[in-house]
Amino acid sequence: MSYDFYFEREGILCEKLKRWGPTFMRLSLGVIFIWFGILKILGVSPIEELVRKTAFLINEHLFVVLLGYWELLIGICFIIKRLNRFAIGLFFLQIPGTFIPLFTNPADCFTFFPYGLTLEGQYIFKNFVLIAGALYVFSAIQDKR
Repeated sequence: MSYDFYFEREGILCEKLKRWGPTFMRLSLGVIFIWFGILKILGVSPIEELVRKTAFLINEHLFVVLLGYWELLIGICFIIKRLNRFAIGLFFLQIPGTFIPLFTNPADCFTFFPYGLTLEGQYIFKNFVLIAGALYVFSAIQDKR
């Protein structure tokens, strides 16, 4: 078979990915935020201790529960397509706070600064992927205007 055959098939696949990629990313973000939010609301999130250490100025339990509801709302807004702009706004209000432990509790985030990450540090750094996904979803919203 010739290379043209493969490039033609690749082009067909890329067109399908352009059509379905933003939807899959949007739904994936929604599920992740709903899941993480519910874990915080139920008090079973593996990151809860780090969140409590970060929110030392207010009632830690209340903060974790409110953060859980905030994440649940973000997730629901990603799932419901017409609320995606609201999801993006809520997301970008919440996401900077996820990096606070890197500065307030670096011992919990690094085994060796700056590149030796603990599980908590890895959990925080994965937010760069969530940011990229949210930007991708937002760009798809803008393309359809």
